[in-house]
Amino acid sequence: MSTAAGFSNLSIKNILSDEQTMLAQARIRLLYYGLGLVFVAVFAVFLSVLFIDQTPLIVIAGGVLVLIAGLFKYLTWKADWKTVSHALLAVGTIINLADAFVIFQKVDILSIQLVLLFIIFGFYMLGQNWGLFYSLVNLLPIVLLMIYSYSNLYIIGIRPEKLDQSTLIISVLTNFIMMVYIHNHFYNAFLKNIVQLKKTGEEQSRLNINLEQAIDKAEKSSHAKSEFLSTMSHEIRTPLNAVIGMSNLLMMGNPRPDQQENLEILKFSANNLLAIVNDVLDFNKIESGKVVFENIRFNLAELMHNICGGQIIKANEKGLIFKLKIDDVFRNKTVIGDPTRITQIIFNLVSNAIKFTRQGYVEVKVNCIEDRHNQVVVRFSVKDSGIGIEGDNLTAIFEPFTQESVTTTRQYGGTGLGLAIVKRLLELKGVQMEVKSKPGQGSEFLFSLELPVATDKPEEHADKPRIAPQHDSELSNLHILVAEDNVVNTMLMKKFFSKWQVQSSFAENGERAVEMMQYGNFDIVLMDLQMPVMNGFEAATEIRKLPDGVKSSVPIIALTASALTDIREKVFSAGMNDYVSKPFKPDELKEKIVTLVKRKASVTSATFNQPAL
Repeated sequence: MSTAAGFSNLSIKNILSDEQTMLAQARIRLLYYGLGLVFVAVFAVFLSVLFIDQTPLIVIAGGVLVLIAGLFKYLTWKADWKTVSHALLAVGTIINLADAFVIFQKVDILSIQLVLLFIIFGFYMLGQNWGLFYSLVNLLPIVLLMIYSYSNLYIIGIRPEKLDQSTLIISVLTNFIMMVYIHNHFYNAFLKNIVQLKKTGEEQSRLNINLEQAIDKAEKSSHAKSEFLSTMSHEIRTPLNAVIGMSNLLMMGNPRPDQQENLEILKFSANNLLAIVNDVLDFNKIESGKVVFENIRFNLAELMHNICGGQIIKANEKGLIFKLKIDDVFRNKTVIGDPTRITQIIFNLVSNAIKFTRQGYVEVKVNCIEDRHNQVVVRFSVKDSGIGIEGDNLTAIFEPFTQESVTTTRQYGGTGLGLAIVKRLLELKGVQMEVKSKPGQGSEFLFSLELPVATDKPEEHADKPRIAPQHDSELSNLHILVAEDNVVNTMLMKKFFSKWQVQSSFAENGERAVEMMQYGNFDIVLMDLQMPVMNGFEAATEIRKLPDGVKSSVPIIALTASALTDIREKVFSAGMNDYVSKPFKPDELKEKIVTLVKRKASVTSATFNQPAL
């Protein structure tokens, strides 16, 4: 109902509003104009019966006039069409039955008209259930009266009244007019509703088409973004590979102390840039839903010591006290989870704590909250005595590319992605981060993880043996094929192989690498993935198709500057044995080369020595 309606209101505009349905508005209009029409008709009947001095009919007509006026006033005040409809039907039913059974003592055309009128009005105004109720209440007594009057003369102690011809004509005409009016009104209302529904359906269809186009555009945009990030990852990490690799080479050459310091600064800066690139790529993985959590065995105490080992050095360089406290229960307990993601979370939190603490301490705690034999609840806490966070900014710091303030960004640097990554990784595991902080007094970040406990003995995995770092002499007899199109990376690999005393050959693209494999003998292949003519995936697939079993089974290590999640699956699907991300760590590459070569040699030896059947 419109707020403009009041007790003194008489306008229909003030009782209609956009909040009402189209059908409710049609019912209000029917009552508003119908009550006016009925009032005029009943007033004509009232004058007619008044002229012929029929007291019972005068009383009924006068009462109906008062009722209609009252209901009209109530409608224009409250717009309560349901109550008005019930009142009209209830009073009309009583009057109709009184006329048939008492006043006229017979069923005539007027009674039949009123029954039909009430049936139509009841269904249109109040719906199926109430319409059926009022129809039966009016129809059954009239039918029973007709049946009884057919076989018996209906006589009660009251003399029946008779309508004069003019009153009868007025009454019959009024009833017909009301029937036509109700049908016409609701026909128009339903027709408008159908037209409106058709327009709404057409609009919905247009919206669905637009939505499908928007979804398609968003998917293409997301795919383009992923491709862009993959390309940018490759383009940024490839030169970083050369910078960090050359730094490692120079530092291996026993430089002077001043050169050593410069090289450490160069390597530190390159690693910082690499960390920023990795943060952006990791955040993209999380946002696109491509993060998959592993479930592998690990010792939590050892993992925490490994994570914090390098951070302790950073803290000590700033003059900070670094404390790591781990419950003893974790020292001999193997849990199952994703150590990579736990490392990422703790590393980000600890790095932030060290970055934003000028003096004092950084404390990392790992407490066992609950130990249920096959599952433990671990409470992680990273606390510092740093600059703290304003209460109003506790939510903002977890938003991507956001820090507490512009001043913080200028003073401490960073992308503002660390905490966003932490928050989203925890949310993917259904865990919420708790933050306690006071400006100038430090901060504490806490969260809890449920980790299954490995109760059985770990199996030995022959396919992934761990070996100690190998000496260069173990590589001296190897002949390595390197498929790499980047000149700088080629120069870098040559220098490393020279120090490792490895014989190497280079192919500038995948097609050339396949040709060299056909005519040469190599112990292992290092395959760059993004190359012209034929990429690394296609080249690896072609090598696996070679007719010579020894060449087709040669170990292949993918060299990739992309850090997208699905690279791992693509590498193994193409038949490659392992992969190393650029910028690679020399010891990691060396270890994987030796591991795969030894594995290939042991398989070949076992096959050769197998007795013939």
